[in-house]
Amino acid sequence: MRLTILGGGGFRVPLVYRALLDDPGRAVSEVVLHDTDPRRVAVIAEVLARLAQGHPAPVPVRVADGLDEALEGAGFVFSAIRVGGTAGRIRDERIPLSEGVLGQETVGAGGVLYGLRTIPVALHIAERAAALAPEAWVINFTNPAGMVTEAMSQVLGDRVIGICDSPVGLVRRAARAAGADPAALADPDRAGYDYVGLNHLGWLRSLTLDGTELLPGLLADDAALGSFEEGRLFGGDWLRTLGALPNEYLHYYYFRRETLDSVRDTRETRGEFLDQQQGGFFERAAAAGGPDAVYALWERTRLEREETYMAHSREASGGWQRDSHDLEGGGYDRVALALMHAILGNSGTRLILNVRNGTTVPQLAPDAIVETVCEVSAHGARPLPCAPLREDQLGLMLQVKAVERATVEAALFKDRGAALRALALHPLVDSPAVAARILERAAKEA
Repeated sequence: MRLTILGGGGFRVPLVYRALLDDPGRAVSEVVLHDTDPRRVAVIAEVLARLAQGHPAPVPVRVADGLDEALEGAGFVFSAIRVGGTAGRIRDERIPLSEGVLGQETVGAGGVLYGLRTIPVALHIAERAAALAPEAWVINFTNPAGMVTEAMSQVLGDRVIGICDSPVGLVRRAARAAGADPAALADPDRAGYDYVGLNHLGWLRSLTLDGTELLPGLLADDAALGSFEEGRLFGGDWLRTLGALPNEYLHYYYFRRETLDSVRDTRETRGEFLDQQQGGFFERAAAAGGPDAVYALWERTRLEREETYMAHSREASGGWQRDSHDLEGGGYDRVALALMHAILGNSGTRLILNVRNGTTVPQLAPDAIVETVCEVSAHGARPLPCAPLREDQLGLMLQVKAVERATVEAALFKDRGAALRALALHPLVDSPAVAARILERAAKEA
């Protein structure tokens, strides 16, 4: 089976390829890379060549000349594009910050701006995939993952599934902190968990192992909470008040003042850091002198990237360093591989995914994309029923979903009113006048 990776020059593509090499199932017979930047994809192909060295049965890699060539004949398509590159991300961050509101890649005004720029390109990909590979499953990595998956689903229906490693990373870290073996989570006869929300806005509300509910004991134990990322981010007092473990990105909502204060006067936004780091990597890699040197450079750069993830939120919550368990996370590569195997093997595996709502959250439209626990088979991912949401959870979900749907509408129809509505209604944007100025400046600087 052919796997196509769109955004094949992306920095994390080697993680996917390494997972494929380590995969005992070996479902993939060829990897096809496509990227709009020939230099980047050439460097990443060299990193993959180094990973394949000495492997008894390496997966062949090919770089496609164009999008149609990459899509034709694909069994799975991983879409991990970045429209506008890191320069676009910098604008998404800096323009809102200049107006005193949060600028972030997927959250707040920055997420809306990124969505407006990305959705038209994602829709074109969906249309070409439907025409050239109608039986392929499209796995969307592209941020903002919820709204991009929602837009693509208008063309592909249930054959597009969004993934994120934040929820599964949270579940694993919570299980370990509660004294359970995270490996047991893979056995549905032993373990269960209730996670529901939108992408980068969800809550782990139950975690059971062998019939025992682990979450209340974990929430009551400050030492255990202090042993993992989300516990340190939110603090025991607030977590006990919520009665749940929030996704790490909810720190922007619950502690908006502290996070904004930590980033408002920053000399370097996350986008600026990545622009310098990755730009430097690709420049040095081009002159590194062989796959071994390029691979070593990639590994050093990757570790630095992971260590500095969400640095401003950590600064706002006490200024601590990520440890090995925090760095482990969920892994896009492992989530994607597990999803692919579950579809091919018709296994009924349970994964947290971004899929059409159906009746999971009755207050949302059936076609709205939610992030929740799904059962995966050859027919795709089916969201499982969940306990009713609390009013505060549902209220935040409804408001942010309205923002996501307005962003899709604005991108589809070039509707300024919908774009203004998306920005002004976001919980992290405090004024329609501010939203209008952000939109005007973004249009000028595009």
